[in-house]
Amino acid sequence: MVSKDQRRRQLAREKYERQQQRRSADRRKAKRRNVIIASVVAVTLAAGAAVYASTGLAGGSDQESDRPAAAPTPSRAPDPCHRPAKGTPSQKTWAKEPAMSLDTSAAYSAKLATTCGTIDLKLDAGKAPHTVNSFAFLAGQGYFDHSRCHRLVDEQLHILQCGDPKGTGRGTPGYTIPDENLKDPRLKGGVYPAGTVAMANRYDGASEKSRNSGGSQFFLVYQDSKLPPNYTPFGTITGGMDVLRKIAKAGSTTDPQTRNSAPNATVVIDKASVKKS
Repeated sequence: MVSKDQRRRQLAREKYERQQQRRSADRRKAKRRNVIIASVVAVTLAAGAAVYASTGLAGGSDQESDRPAAAPTPSRAPDPCHRPAKGTPSQKTWAKEPAMSLDTSAAYSAKLATTCGTIDLKLDAGKAPHTVNSFAFLAGQGYFDHSRCHRLVDEQLHILQCGDPKGTGRGTPGYTIPDENLKDPRLKGGVYPAGTVAMANRYDGASEKSRNSGGSQFFLVYQDSKLPPNYTPFGTITGGMDVLRKIAKAGSTTDPQTRNSAPNATVVIDKASVKKS
């Protein structure tokens, strides 16, 4: 016959064993949960990187951008730029790409007179004739004048994106131009070197149908940027790198509506011009 003391010890042992089983089960659940959370975070980061690389330089579409939204960040520096010149952004559009009027054997240069300083460009007419021809046409039409450079990226990529009179990243001149010069030897190792001027487009990294989708939006690279060679390089920055660094130093704030990381500096192209020499 089991004594009361033995029975009490047996019940205590059984209770202890049940507690240990519950604790072991809780530890397994916690470990499984942590693995799942870590996996989700890893997938999210990988997906974010893929989206960033493939659609981070989208341009020339009226549809909402695919870029993920980010929380607004406050400005950490005063606006280093001046007030824009009087005038309103262009509302012009065209049904088709302008006729080729470029002399591919000639040298072309561009000047962007901005509220933050002048940025000078050398254009590669021979390597990217359609792109330079379109850029020169739009500049001559005043399309870039009074337009705000709507996007600044200073993480992984180091670019200032301009060329959209709407200032939303969805503006388009109404036509698209073909991709060009994607095998430029300067784009070594998937890097767009500092000083590159390139076209934004809607290539999604998956469908070939989304190629040849450049329009008016272009970006200026002020520091070497890791980026697949999917964006037409059509010129180099010959003056104004200090202007771009000044703009970058002022930081950016993500607009929850457009999801553009807009520069805190008031970067407006007062006048864009192209010259043949």
